[in-house]
Amino acid sequence: MVQLQKVHGSQNKFFLLDQTQLQNPLTKNELVNLAQQITNSATGLLKGADGLLVISNSQHSQAIGKMQVINADGSFASMCGNGLRTVGRYLAEKFHKKSFKVETMQSDLRVSCQPDWAQNVKAVSVEISPVSFAAADLPFTNLGCSELLNQAVPEFAPKLTFSAVAVPNPHLISLVSDDVLKSDLLANLGTKLNHKNPYFPDGVNVSFAQVLSSGHLFVRTFERGVGFTNACGTGMSATSLIYALTNQSENLFDKLLTVLNPGGFVQTKVHRTANSYWIELIGNATVTHYIDVAESTLHQKQPDFNNFKITTTSENEAYQNFIAMNNN
Repeated sequence: MVQLQKVHGSQNKFFLLDQTQLQNPLTKNELVNLAQQITNSATGLLKGADGLLVISNSQHSQAIGKMQVINADGSFASMCGNGLRTVGRYLAEKFHKKSFKVETMQSDLRVSCQPDWAQNVKAVSVEISPVSFAAADLPFTNLGCSELLNQAVPEFAPKLTFSAVAVPNPHLISLVSDDVLKSDLLANLGTKLNHKNPYFPDGVNVSFAQVLSSGHLFVRTFERGVGFTNACGTGMSATSLIYALTNQSENLFDKLLTVLNPGGFVQTKVHRTANSYWIELIGNATVTHYIDVAESTLHQKQPDFNNFKITTTSENEAYQNFIAMNNN
């Protein structure tokens, strides 16, 4: 038998699979198939999820494990901040460590366990990097510039300004009013830029953010490969960076910021060293279910979810109570 977990960071929901448990690890095609099957909101397990987090051994001497992120549509993400927090918690408990590095697609990132936010609400801090504004790293084309920082792009929306940054996932960000946030513009623009378009050939995560007060933001993200989710960790991190860069008079670097999202909230710190940046993302790492299944079932083209034994935890209730108390 193998044990999977269903987890979430700010209600950004995933299934977590540790490949090192398996006698015969799943192939890339099998992982993509499992991700598409298990995360399906209509036919998947436990009403689906936003993606599948895959843990395997790292060949990097300084990392204690490797994380891959497979979106619900079967595509691979460069990084996932909310997912990394849950992977970080899993590896911390597996190896009895509090601070370590995890290999991701582009870099080995720092992870550290934080004091619990509340009883039964685990918190983890993760590094979000590398950061690039270069058009080639997102990539974007046909916008008449090599970097996009707080600039008008009439082709996207005539009255808004936009910034583009890779962290390393590509993000397009605009700080907007409450009326714009509640409109259909984000859904329409996110859909447009994640189908064939002349600007972002590989698609892009699109975030709209509202400044609630100094150091407090609300962010909503249309994620590439997923659509709307309750939260996007790299999106909130990238937005925090853009907020700090475009409001330099507020001296927001190295200060704790609070970023609300439809699934709760996280905390961020934007750090600057010389001409480079990285973001610290702090938030919950919640296990909602333990799932036991025969290894052979995971290799099946259409796994029978009736064969998955599910144990529900009390952690999500604790998280929901914590968020409700802190939103009042």
